Amino acid sequence: MTFDALDVLFEDNHLLAVAKPAGLVTMGGPAGEPSLLAMAKRYVKVRYHKPGNVYLGVVSRLDAPVTGVVLLARTSKAARRLTEQFRTRAVEKLYWALVEGAIRPLSGECVDWLAHDERHRRMHLVGPEHPDAKQARLAYRRLGPIDRGSWLEVRLQTGRKHQIRLQLAGRGHPILGDRKYGSGRPFPSGIALHARRLVVSHPVGGEPVVLECPLPEAWRALGIDGG
Repeated sequence: MTFDALDVLFEDNHLLAVAKPAGLVTMGGPAGEPSLLAMAKRYVKVRYHKPGNVYLGVVSRLDAPVTGVVLLARTSKAARRLTEQFRTRAVEKLYWALVEGAIRPLSGECVDWLAHDERHRRMHLVGPEHPDAKQARLAYRRLGPIDRGSWLEVRLQTGRKHQIRLQLAGRGHPILGDRKYGSGRPFPSGIALHARRLVVSHPVGGEPVVLECPLPEAWRALGIDGG
């Protein structure tokens, strides 16, 4: 799989926000394989004529099949301050998802306990008494119907691994294309989960930074343009 040039959504001396395509790991993939972080470092090095190694701190990340906005810090100070915002849940994280089935109710909150299965590289719904259980919370609302499914807006209240994928699948509404969590319907590229909007406080100035990522072509091909 090949990837085009980096799609930059926002940049200044402290931040770099980019659009991640489906199929590209954020960081930490096999040796020799492309990653979003490596592409971003090359971009900064060339654009700003940086000698030596380029520092970029990953403060938000997405699963390989997921698309959308990823935020990187260009300084260690910015990375520390942004990481603290994520830790204290002071960040707005909004996703769009296309799921199987007609969801009911049309809006609501999902609260579950999740645990990581290292052997199978996936998450499981567990009870709160499980020794590795971590609470996962999200709110959703239906934006519209799709063929045999629903188009949802999801606001993350916690940031657990595979959280949206597992919580929706656990209610009988797997994300289109997500075979890991039970989807039987294909999606043209990756899975139908998109990090649409991220809002943080600027790590130096403190003003709100609103980052929005346009929908990939795979969504628009299904008639969803997002305005």
